[in-house]
Amino acid sequence: MEMICFLFLTVVPVSIKGDGVYAPAQAQIIHAGQACVVKEDNISERVYTIREGDTLVLQCLVTGHPRPQVRWTKTAGSASDKFQETSVFNETLRIEKIQRLQGGRYYCKAENGVGVPAIKSIRVDVQYLDEPILTVHQTISDVRGSFYQEKTVFLRCTVNSNPPARFIWKRGAETLSHSQDNGVDIYEPLYTQGETKVLKLKNLRPQDYASYTCQVSVRNVCGILDKSITFQLTNTTAPPALKLSVNETLVVNPGDNVTMQCSLTGGDPLPEVVWSHSPSPMPHNSLIQEGNLTIWGICMDDSGYYNCTAINNVGNPAKKTVNLLVRSMKNATFQITPDVIKESESIQLGQDLKLSCHVDAVPQEKVVYFWYKNGKPARVSDRLLISRNDPELPPVTSSLEIIDLRFSDYGTYLCIASFQGAPIPDLSVEVNISSETVPPTISVPKGQSTITVQEGSRAELQCEVRGKPKPPIIWSRVDKEAPMPSGAMTVETYDGKLRLESVSREMSGTYKCQTARYNGFNIRPREALVQLNVQFPPVVEPTSQDIRQGMGRSVTLRCTMLKGSPMKVATAIWRFNGNLLTLPPTEQQDYSELKVDSVTRETSGSYECSISNNVGVSTCLFQLSAKAYNPEFYYDTPNPTLSQKQSKNYSYVLQWTQKEPDAVDPILKYRLDVRQLNQRNTVQTLVPVKKMAKGLLLEHILRNLKIPQSYEVRLTPITDFGAGDMAARIIRYMEPINYPNPADNTCRFEDEKICGFMQDKMDNFDWTRQNALTQNPKRTVNTGPPTDISGTQEGYYMFIEASRPRVTGDKARLISPLYNITAKYFCVSFFYHMYGKHIGSLNLLVRLQNKRAIDTQVWSLSGNRGNDWQQAHVPINPPGPFQIIFEGVRGTSYEGDIAIDDVTLKTGDCPRRPIGPNKAVALPGSGVLTLHRSSLGGPLTFFLYVLLR
Repeated sequence: MEMICFLFLTVVPVSIKGDGVYAPAQAQIIHAGQACVVKEDNISERVYTIREGDTLVLQCLVTGHPRPQVRWTKTAGSASDKFQETSVFNETLRIEKIQRLQGGRYYCKAENGVGVPAIKSIRVDVQYLDEPILTVHQTISDVRGSFYQEKTVFLRCTVNSNPPARFIWKRGAETLSHSQDNGVDIYEPLYTQGETKVLKLKNLRPQDYASYTCQVSVRNVCGILDKSITFQLTNTTAPPALKLSVNETLVVNPGDNVTMQCSLTGGDPLPEVVWSHSPSPMPHNSLIQEGNLTIWGICMDDSGYYNCTAINNVGNPAKKTVNLLVRSMKNATFQITPDVIKESESIQLGQDLKLSCHVDAVPQEKVVYFWYKNGKPARVSDRLLISRNDPELPPVTSSLEIIDLRFSDYGTYLCIASFQGAPIPDLSVEVNISSETVPPTISVPKGQSTITVQEGSRAELQCEVRGKPKPPIIWSRVDKEAPMPSGAMTVETYDGKLRLESVSREMSGTYKCQTARYNGFNIRPREALVQLNVQFPPVVEPTSQDIRQGMGRSVTLRCTMLKGSPMKVATAIWRFNGNLLTLPPTEQQDYSELKVDSVTRETSGSYECSISNNVGVSTCLFQLSAKAYNPEFYYDTPNPTLSQKQSKNYSYVLQWTQKEPDAVDPILKYRLDVRQLNQRNTVQTLVPVKKMAKGLLLEHILRNLKIPQSYEVRLTPITDFGAGDMAARIIRYMEPINYPNPADNTCRFEDEKICGFMQDKMDNFDWTRQNALTQNPKRTVNTGPPTDISGTQEGYYMFIEASRPRVTGDKARLISPLYNITAKYFCVSFFYHMYGKHIGSLNLLVRLQNKRAIDTQVWSLSGNRGNDWQQAHVPINPPGPFQIIFEGVRGTSYEGDIAIDDVTLKTGDCPRRPIGPNKAVALPGSGVLTLHRSSLGGPLTFFLYVLLR
């Protein structure tokens, strides 16, 4: 069901002085979605309440000239006016299936370049009620035991809701409270998430073993029904308990099939067992069955923590965790560390030397290292030490240390890393120690310190490394804290070359190459720098510019180079309408100019300036002409529609101003083209211009438009140069209602806004707006009107459909805007159509807006009234602001459609003498007309008059 709430704005007349009708933007927010619990003063209410999952529709009504542009933004809270990046540029903001996190304050920002922007806001309150969660706890002193009679039990009920929920505790069908049972305590704990109520059963008694229900309610707000959860407390109620069939740390080999059994050892009611995996989801090659988790063909990605959790909402959940490790070994590296004590950076006889070997493995601590020299196992001695955990190196790194290096220690050393007894291949690394083993040096080849390439091409940066062994090279950026193109902060290469594909201008800068401290000497890294210059085409302004000048005037066109590499104009080529222009040579500058001595029809057109810096070309585009700018339609015309429904025609007051009229030659006239939508024929009219000035409001009345058709209007200014820019808009028929002063106005429901009427959110179904062209061709026969009161197929009316799923007694209520005017008497007149053998009732009510809404029925009619439109006049005299409500009540079956049309509210008496307040008039047909004495306050009396048409 949709509720439409309209705010009607008063248009303030503006004088035609200075900037004429140019006016800064003004804005007002209305809501037209599935709102609920709208406050009684909903005409100005700034809080929009909606149920989660319904559709949010906010509309920003704007005034101002030129027509303001609208931007919607949202903040999380109500105190901040900061606009977020995410915006919706539209007058209507629509959010389907709104969620609770989308609640907050929404801002409508309207701006048109005149004055300061207008900003309005409305707070959206999303209502919801989750399913409650009930958990049971006993005193901490006996957590692992059963729930014995002498223990105290806490039943905790938690729910997330908006607005805050009301809790009701029941034992069986009995509602519990403090006053009724001394053994019961109900309270709200501190520091809990969500809303929580605790039922405390003090020193359990036999009668406390029962069924307990926690019922939560948001008092049917937004039609949200109450929810509840029930728990059966017995003397066997106990928290869950678990045991695992495997150790907490489980090491497996790649390709193995693994089963982890998680068994329940306790818990009443029967707990639910759930497996989970962190940090990633459960593997696709896994199966959970009766608490057992099986993983087939395990791989490295299946590693991690597997959690088995048992929950029965009694006590705390039971949880067991298995750390699953898949054996692996990779990245074997070595280091040569010269004598640290003597701060040496090279290998020297007589000094100490350390060789280190490391692999990345899982599990790391299970790796075993073996050292060989020249193919034979290395023997530990006073001068040769082998250690496993060197504090100066990464964990689980094996080191071979040679004390007082001698010539006989030269040779080839081999380090082998192994998982003994596991089917994982060994990894090895070889180190040659000799007089030729020297630390590295690094340099940039001659002519390679600066690399210049064009954007989009391939670049290769190179550093040369000498030494034995040659370590890897680590590349990084120096002048920018930015990652490499791969996304990593560093890149490792073994040949010293950094290859960059499809370089961009952002990749320009200084790059550093340095030696790694592994697979070579463990000493201070050697470094070198390489500069990369990326050349790119020029960036120019303006990329596109529209220039208007009066005929005979001169104009200078300039194309400026903002940036580029190299930053200089090599060539500048001008073209007019695609033809090359010849210009005298000029000195190299960062711009190029072209002067047009006189703007004429022959010199008007497209000018292009192509600027090159020998890398690429960029173009400035100028559109030069003497044609007039477009007119600016004026959208704030009060009551632009003039209609007589009986004649089936209407007129429309079209108003506009001319954009920058002094920029070109005087405007002589306008060409006006009018076309009915969905038709091809166009009616063309020439509108002469007597006076023209910036901001001057021009006007033309469009006549003989057909109700309720819409039309496309195109308006083109004409000068001595010719036709200017055209502006187009759609003219839609609107009821000429001037709320909130409704005197002598009739609502014919021809406009989608239905004159500000809105559907009641608290009824059973909605009134429907339709005409003979939009009604369902399969609708029920022998009920409902064929057309509206005018008899035309295009005319609209409001009706209720009695077919399924409607049932007897269902109500649809249509509520008018709030009338806040002063008059002693009013007359409500309307046409009704009540045809069908199952017709229910049509009621008219008046709602007074006091501290609370008071609805009083003032007119009612029931039963079949024949297949004709008939008219009713109802006099009322409300003492203050009021609304009228049309209530349709579904009869006993489907042939019971009711319709209304042409609703009029006038000040003063009704046209005929009213019938006394204590009389009832029976009209022809099977129904009964009832009259109700007023209860609106004081001596107020309602009179009723029904005129059959």
